[in-house]
Amino acid sequence: MAMTGQEKQESGISEFFRVVFQALLIALLIRTFLFQPFNIPSGSMKKTLLVGDYLFVSKYSYGYSRYSLPFGIIPFSGRIFASQPQRGDVVVFKLPKDNSTDYIKRVIGLPGDKIQMIDGVLNINGTPVKRERMPDWVSSDPEGSGHPIKRWRETLPNGVSYETLDLVDNGFYDNTPVYEVPAGHYFMMGDNRDNSTDSRVLSAVGYVPFENLEGRAQILFFSIDEGAHPWEFWTWPSSVRWNRIFSMVR
Repeated sequence: MAMTGQEKQESGISEFFRVVFQALLIALLIRTFLFQPFNIPSGSMKKTLLVGDYLFVSKYSYGYSRYSLPFGIIPFSGRIFASQPQRGDVVVFKLPKDNSTDYIKRVIGLPGDKIQMIDGVLNINGTPVKRERMPDWVSSDPEGSGHPIKRWRETLPNGVSYETLDLVDNGFYDNTPVYEVPAGHYFMMGDNRDNSTDSRVLSAVGYVPFENLEGRAQILFFSIDEGAHPWEFWTWPSSVRWNRIFSMVR
């Protein structure tokens, strides 16, 4: 028996909402268990990550905690399918002070480590980390004026190598006490050492519990100049940083 026009319309509407529901469910599952998009709002990880970078964070890298779920809707303690982060990983985590704000930093200290900055040099367990001077990095602010910044290549004990920026000599956190990382916690630092609120600031960030880790930064899928808006697609030819798209985060 053929359907009437009204029945066809109702069937079409029902099918539309079914497809939308399935699409939202798939998107939620991907965001919860596989990849979550994240954008860089500040310059604390320059020059590894720039303001205007958009990246995917792998949710499965360290297993799942209550912070893996949107809004922490299913509260539980600890992690399931847990895997420990490696020194040098770039990680998104919930700020321990409020358990709601997302931060992104690099894992520098593992549980039991002793971390200290001496004259701007990172020391891990009493040993200075190898670093070599590189040509200055020229930063362009939204007005387009260049500012050369001192740059170093730092190599951690496990061989992970990355670049750090040194805005000022004898910065506020270039000389610190010894931080002893508690069991089950990690010490996070930004690559832009003089412009990063991180684990060196115990009152603001401090040691990050394993449970607070959301995932590992993996790949940039979009990047646009600081001050530009992604939705202004007509500016893309000049505002998009094409050379950064689909680059891996290291």
